[in-house]
Amino acid sequence: MKKDIVIGMIVGLIANTIGLFLATLLLGNGDGFITVIKAAAAEGFLGKLISLGAILNLLAFFVFIKKKQDYRARGVLLITVLVAVFTFVFKLF
Repeated sequence: MKKDIVIGMIVGLIANTIGLFLATLLLGNGDGFITVIKAAAAEGFLGKLISLGAILNLLAFFVFIKKKQDYRARGVLLITVLVAVFTFVFKLF
C-alpha cells in the first residue's frame, strides 16, 4: 500500500515536471527553460506556470483510476495538493 502511494507520488512529480517544461515551451516564445523560469519569477507568475504544469497530473490520476490502482492515484492526488499549497504559499510571499 505505501509502496503504491510512493510510486504515485513519483509519477505525479514527473508528470508535473514534464507539464512545467511543456508549459514553458509553449509560452516561452522560443526562449530557454531557465530563461522563462527566471522571467516568470521576476514578473510574478511562476506560481501560475507551476499550476499549468500540474495539468498532466490529471492524466496520470485518471490512468491509475481506470486501471483500478487507487493507491497510486492517491499518491498523484497528494502531489497535486502539495503543488497547490506550494503555489498558494509562494503567491503569499
